Amino acid sequence: MLVKTLTLGFFSCNNYLVMCEDTNDAVLIDAGGDYEATMQEVRNSNANLKYIFHTHGHLDHISGDVELKAKAGVKVFIHKGDQFLVEKFKDQLMMFGLPDMEIPVIDEHVDDGQVLEVGKLKFKVIHTPGHSPGSVCYLVDDVLFSGDTLFRDSVGRTDLYGGSYEQIGESIKNKLFTLDESIKVYPGHGSPTSIGYEKENNPFFGKNTTL
Repeated sequence: MLVKTLTLGFFSCNNYLVMCEDTNDAVLIDAGGDYEATMQEVRNSNANLKYIFHTHGHLDHISGDVELKAKAGVKVFIHKGDQFLVEKFKDQLMMFGLPDMEIPVIDEHVDDGQVLEVGKLKFKVIHTPGHSPGSVCYLVDDVLFSGDTLFRDSVGRTDLYGGSYEQIGESIKNKLFTLDESIKVYPGHGSPTSIGYEKENNPFFGKNTTL
């Protein structure tokens, strides 16, 4: 498995190009915009980009959908709980004073526990509501793509549409912190971390919680 990080868009969203090295089939975890930068990395990696797997429906994670879908022919996946955020895309843009854009089109909804195959890679969907109702993480081998649920030394904000501090706490403690501590975590913003590090040090829900 090859993982390339592209930090793009209005709010420096981490987009992850994940490729099966045996087949070159690839998926983009979130799409924060900048079609040319994304496709340049696809070309450099000799990847066959087939899908976008969204961790949630906030604008900084879905702003690249329309162009990638139109020009690269990718299929777009998101949890059904965040379909309403996609439909509120223009409202989200207005909230942050950003230029108008076309509303993305979702091809399929993912569900908790579902396994999505990309080449020989198998991505398990873990529903982690809290940052948004339809937030999910994707677990593949010993890597977790956590979106805006879990960051290094932090967690996602819960003051946007449908957010819940209680829910994000339950998601992190009962779903993510039960995973193997060696699992590497690639978040939607900021630097990578690990389950073990966050269980011990996360100031919100780790063992040494201070907040």
